[in-house]
Amino acid sequence: MESVDTLVVGAGVSGLATAAALGPDHDTLVLEGDAEIGGYCKTVKKDGFVWDYSGHFFHFKHPEIEAWLRERMPGQRVLTVEKKSFIDFRGQWIDFPFQKNIHQLPREDFVECLYDLYFARAPAELVGPEVAAARKGDYATFHEMLFARFGRGIAERFLIPYNEKLYACDLRTLDKDAMGRFFPHADLTDVVRNMRHADNRTYNATFTYPEGGAIEYVKALASAVPPSRIALGEPVVGIDLAAKVAKTPKREIRFRSLVSSAPLPRLLSLAGVAHDAAAFSWNKVLVFNLGFDRKGKQGAHWVYYPDKDISFYRIGFYDNIFDTDRMSLYVELGYPAGAPVDVAAARARVLEDLARVGVIDGHALVAEHSVVMDPAYVHVTRAGIAEQARVTAELSRAGVRSIGRYGGWTYCSIEDNIVEARAVAAGIQQGET
Repeated sequence: MESVDTLVVGAGVSGLATAAALGPDHDTLVLEGDAEIGGYCKTVKKDGFVWDYSGHFFHFKHPEIEAWLRERMPGQRVLTVEKKSFIDFRGQWIDFPFQKNIHQLPREDFVECLYDLYFARAPAELVGPEVAAARKGDYATFHEMLFARFGRGIAERFLIPYNEKLYACDLRTLDKDAMGRFFPHADLTDVVRNMRHADNRTYNATFTYPEGGAIEYVKALASAVPPSRIALGEPVVGIDLAAKVAKTPKREIRFRSLVSSAPLPRLLSLAGVAHDAAAFSWNKVLVFNLGFDRKGKQGAHWVYYPDKDISFYRIGFYDNIFDTDRMSLYVELGYPAGAPVDVAAARARVLEDLARVGVIDGHALVAEHSVVMDPAYVHVTRAGIAEQARVTAELSRAGVRSIGRYGGWTYCSIEDNIVEARAVAAGIQQGET
C-alpha cells in the first residue's frame, strides 16, 4: 500500500493552494476525479471567445497573494477593472446596490422604499407585524433580516425576489448571516448620502481578470506543485478514517493528513461519517456562455434581474472587460438541487428573455457553451452551521480537514480559499515539528 504524508482531494483552487503552500519538499499527493485541474474555475475557449464555467472575477484584499500569482503568470495580460453593476428594475437600469440607489427609482417606488426604510423602527402599527417582529434584533432568518434592516419596500422590490431566484429556495430557511461580509448593507444615512455623493463600493468594487480566463490563476497555483504530485482522473471512492486510508479505483493510499475541498456531504458519505443529510442543502446553477456576432450593451459588467418573469437572475459581459468587438455573455439561472434541468428549453427561453430586456437586438448567436454547476451556492442555515461544526470536529480528530466554499459549506471568495489553504498548510507543517 502506498503512503503519503498529506493527501489532497480536489485539484481546484483550494486543493492546489494547499499543495503549493506545503511546498515541493513536502510529501503531498493531489487526487482529482476530473481529467483537468480547476474545479469550477475551468476556462472554455471557443471560436475566439474566452469563457469560464461562470464569472470568476478575482477580488484581492491581500496584495502579497496577488503578487505571488502574477509572478507565475508570465506574459499573461491581467486587467484591473472598476466594476460597473446595474439592476434591471422594470426595464430601467439603476446602480447596484439597490438599497443605496432607491433615489433612481420611479418617484412612487422611491417614496415607498424611503418611507419603509425610515419607519423600520417606528411603532408596530405603522410597519406591520412581520417587520416589527424582525427588527427586534433577534431575527433568525435571512428573510427577517431583509425586512428588519431595509423595510418592506426595498425587500419586496429587489432583495427578496432576486435572492430567491439566485438561491432557488425560501429565504426563511437561510440563516440571517447567510452571505456574511458579502452582503452590501446600508442604513438610512448611507442611502440619503448616496443621493448626493454616489458611493456604490462593495467588497468586489474592483476586480482583476486575466486575458486567458480564470484558469490562468489556477495554472499559477499548479506551477508551484510538482506535476508528479497531481493525479488526474482518479476520484476518491472511499475513506477509512480509523485506518487513515483513502481508496480510488486504482489504488489504496495511506495518509497522515487529508485535506478535502469536495462538497462536505460527499466527503462525509465517503468517510462513513453519520450526519444529518437534511441539514445540508444547496442550489444548482445553469450557466450559458454565449458569443454574438457584434457588440451590444457597453459600460456594464454585471446586470441583475429580480423580475421572476425573466428566466435568469444575472448576466455578465466578458467583452466589456477587454473591450472586444463581439458581445460575450455569461447568463445564470438558479434551480433547486433536485429540479430537472432542460438545457435546450432553457436556452430558447434565455434568448427570448435577452431580446425582451434589450440585451440582444437582431444579434446572431455564433458560439455557445453551457454547464450545470451542482452544487453552486450552498444554503447557509442554522441547522447546517451546527451540523458542520460537529462533523468538522469529528473529521479533524482523524486528521481530515474540509476546506473551501463546498468543503467548509459556506459563502466565501476565491481569495478566501487561498488564505484558508495556506493556514491549513501551515498547521500541517507545524504539526511535523
